Amino acid sequence: MGSSIVFFIAIVVIIAWGASGFYFGFNDTWQLIINTGTTIATFLMVILVQNTQNRESRSIQLKLDELIYGTKKTRNTLLEIEEQSDAEIDAFKQEFKLLREKYISESKRRGNGKTS
Repeated sequence: MGSSIVFFIAIVVIIAWGASGFYFGFNDTWQLIINTGTTIATFLMVILVQNTQNRESRSIQLKLDELIYGTKKTRNTLLEIEEQSDAEIDAFKQEFKLLREKYISESKRRGNGKTS
């Protein structure tokens, strides 16, 4: 739906609707047609976008799970992090914040000054 062809079709429909206003006298029914059409299209697009985002999120999660599983010295508890409570996730976030700060300070102490 995000292709240039669909965008072009939408532009043609809007132009046709606008031009038909002269024929229908720009009355309330003429306006109701475009309002109803755009409402339905918006509703369907929201569902389509949500579905796409959910599918992408699941695929990214699976890729991350594979990386965690395949890397030595990682904690396998992170494989099921999406099933944990917000408090447990916040605890992990704080732990990684401390690890990041420790890494940055050690990096600066060694003198290379790089933080990435």
